[in-house]
Amino acid sequence: MKLKVEMAIVEAILFLESEPLDVASIARIGGLSRDAVQSALNALRERNSSEEFGIELIELGDGYVYSPKKELWEQLRGRYGKKNENKLSKAALETLSIIAYSQPITRAEVENIRGVSADNMIRLLLSRDLIGEVGRKEAPGRPVQYGTTKTFLKQFRLSSIADLPKLDESERERFELDGE
Repeated sequence: MKLKVEMAIVEAILFLESEPLDVASIARIGGLSRDAVQSALNALRERNSSEEFGIELIELGDGYVYSPKKELWEQLRGRYGKKNENKLSKAALETLSIIAYSQPITRAEVENIRGVSADNMIRLLLSRDLIGEVGRKEAPGRPVQYGTTKTFLKQFRLSSIADLPKLDESERERFELDGE
């Protein structure tokens, strides 16, 4: 198949899917090779970078999805954004940032860093699928460890957790547990 046809197939698949899809899934759905999908994704990303397009192809986690361009989002947010649903309190954002920068981390470790109970904030973040259980710590009682989810990456427009802004020395110290 020619690249234009492959681009059209990949674009249609991404338009119809609401969640990010990885290259293997796109290839399977479209009956294309992985190389063809990767070439089509690169061409779509390049094409949509032009200012005549209002959407861009972004990588979230290990998948791809179309999203309004960042510079247009403020203008569109009133109608298409989830205004109050996605707003998080300062306490919830603080808890989320501790988990994002320190994952995997237990509730007790979050509380040790924050200095206050984190039960309600962890419940809220779990209900919004911004964090999830990622395992159990090898410690007495085997407490649950939390980490961020693909929803977190999508909401904050990150490809991976490595894309989080880097912390300076004083900020990094805040996210460390005593004794580390």
